[in-house]
Amino acid sequence: MPTTRAPEDAYTAEPFLPERLTLPALRRAAATCRGCPLHRDATQTVFGAGDKDARVMLVGEQPGDQEDRQGKPFVGPAGKLLDRALEEAGLDPADAYVTNAVKHFKFTQAEPRKRRIHKAPSLREMTACGPWLAAELAVVEPELIVVLGASAGKALLGSSFRVGEARGALLEREIHGRPEKLLATVHPSSVLRARDDKERKAAYEGLVADLKVAAEALG
Repeated sequence: MPTTRAPEDAYTAEPFLPERLTLPALRRAAATCRGCPLHRDATQTVFGAGDKDARVMLVGEQPGDQEDRQGKPFVGPAGKLLDRALEEAGLDPADAYVTNAVKHFKFTQAEPRKRRIHKAPSLREMTACGPWLAAELAVVEPELIVVLGASAGKALLGSSFRVGEARGALLEREIHGRPEKLLATVHPSSVLRARDDKERKAAYEGLVADLKVAAEALG
């Protein structure tokens, strides 16, 4: 008897996109996405948040533990640090659209008490989730995309992307058939992972410096 192929085996979110691309329609459709196996263990889809007229879009890697529980992007410790850095750089967090390259939390279980430990998504998983990010870009049409970390950069710019080679500089690339201006920097979670206060301070100041370039580009 033939085995029925599950939708997630195709590794693409394309069939789940709504006909009409609006943020509310996209958010409703993404809630039932089974475009890759990550939906099986995640609590819920964590779609982007913010105004459709936002001038800047910030793209991270994937939701974390708190985001997965609350259903909103960047509400955990990294999100709070990002908000502080944005304000210091002269960007109002309320005026930004924030999202992730992958919309479901990927994790491993660890003791004690089966703590959920973040696990980086694969390029295949990021590619599967790509239609959601492409749709968000098409609706919001930001003046500038701020790429937060290596995974977001690879999702948008390809597997050869390296944060260290591109950070802090304004880039112009064609993304999903549309010319985009981008600025790459580190993911705020990398600041939190710094080994000591001195390293953390330097990492945070570097993040703020990159975001100031974004603020100046927006004028």
